[in-house]
Amino acid sequence: MLWKRAYETVRAAVIADMTVASGLSEPELSVLVCLHDAGGVLRQAAIAAALGWDRTRLSHLLTRMEQRDYVVRDKVANGVEVALRPEGRRTIEASVPALDASTHRHLLDRLGPDDVTALRAIIGRLL
Repeated sequence: MLWKRAYETVRAAVIADMTVASGLSEPELSVLVCLHDAGGVLRQAAIAAALGWDRTRLSHLLTRMEQRDYVVRDKVANGVEVALRPEGRRTIEASVPALDASTHRHLLDRLGPDDVTALRAIIGRLL
């Protein structure tokens, strides 16, 4: 219960900062980060799996993100590929410094150096 409360507190603070800084909704930010971390292209099913989302939810969001020119979807063998468009790439790359700063402010800066090292090791094992 303590882990969930800590996670939700930090997550809500970071998302609030990011919504203000980037104009992105939390789901849009999640998709753009996922694509960015993967080099800009992923299968739609892989995004849904990585985010733990239902494919229908993701499909509706991607439609809106295509309208905003953040992503493009292409049918490929056995699925759909999602790629960052230049506007999506610019948006997420411009957001990374704010995301890093917010994560530091709401999580890492509240811990001592040994705690940060331990947290990174724990997260590495969990992932």
